[in-house]
Parts: sequence; C-alpha cells; structure tokens
Amino acid sequence: MKNQCTSAKGFTLIELLVTVALIAILMAVAVPSLTTFARNAELTSFSNTMLATMNAARGEAMKRGRYAMVVPADGTNWSSGWIVFVDVNRTQAFESASDFSILTREAPPSYLTITPTLGTAADLQPYIMFDAAGYSKTKAGAFGATTLEIRRNDVSGADQLEQTRRLKIASTGRVRICTPKTSSDSLCLATSDL
Repeated sequence: MKNQCTSAKGFTLIELLVTVALIAILMAVAVPSLTTFARNAELTSFSNTMLATMNAARGEAMKRGRYAMVVPADGTNWSSGWIVFVDVNRTQAFESASDFSILTREAPPSYLTITPTLGTAADLQPYIMFDAAGYSKTKAGAFGATTLEIRRNDVSGADQLEQTRRLKIASTGRVRICTPKTSSDSLCLATSDL
C-alpha cells in the first residue's frame, strides 16, 4: 500500500481573516498620518511658491535697477492671486501698458487662506515693494518689514497651528518662511526657518 501524503495548498479561512484584520489595523493607523503628510506637503509647496515669488520680485528690482512690486490680483485680497511687476513708470501701481509684468499667480486653492499680519501687505491697497538695492520699502520710501500668514482653513484645533506658515520679509529684503510654535509667536522667534 502506498502512503499518500497530500499537502494542502492555499490559505485557511482563519488565516485569511487574520491577514485582513492586520491590514485593516495598519490602514487605520497609516491613513491619518498620510493625510497629515499630504496637507503639510501642499502647504509647504504653496508657501515655497510665495517665497519664490518674493525672491523673483526682489531679484528683478536689483537686476533692472528699479522698484519691483507684488500686489494682489484684485487689488485688495491676497487670496485672489497676485501680480509681480517692475514699476517702470514709478506710479507705485500696476499699469499693464507701461509696467513690465514678471509673473501672475492665480488664486490659491479654497482651503488655503493668505492673511497679511504686518506691514504694507495689510494696507487697504496692499503691496510688497523692493527697491533697486533689494530692500523692502513702503510707498513713502521708508524701510518696511512685512508678514503674510498662510493657513489651511480645513483643519481645526491643534492641527491649525501645525498647518500655518508665516512669510516674513525683513526691511533688508530677506524673505523667509517659518512655522510658529504658538499662536502668540507673531515673530516666529521660537522656531527655525523652513
């Protein structure tokens, strides 16, 4: 008589259920982290776009030996997008016929809010202006530090502070982005630059 030994191939129902349960647990842990990571990446990317915009304006001002400005696309709200231009005719306002347009940026996604908190970016007709030496200036000719706050408006609670960036322009023209550690950390002194 032959001894027949058969080996079972495949999974038992219990093994399959245990595997599915483990995958479900891992997904429950990983998905919130991935969501936070994706939100942070979007905010950081947009903040870096604004940083590049300000550096482009400053660079054009120094390259052309003229004032360069960044203004909201609609003239009042930074969340409407913005226009970067060289103020050729020195009117301190964008005039498409005579000024040299560097770039135009469309409105950010609706879940991002840009709020001016300091300086000329918070005026009734907000602007950011760089002179030919690269310094941040006011329309009156004084040095002017400026701060814009970029924040996600689709988060709340503790996540809200983590999903906030501040774009700070010093009077010297240096542009940086920082993440505040507390809501009262208006100068981002308690944090390092990103």
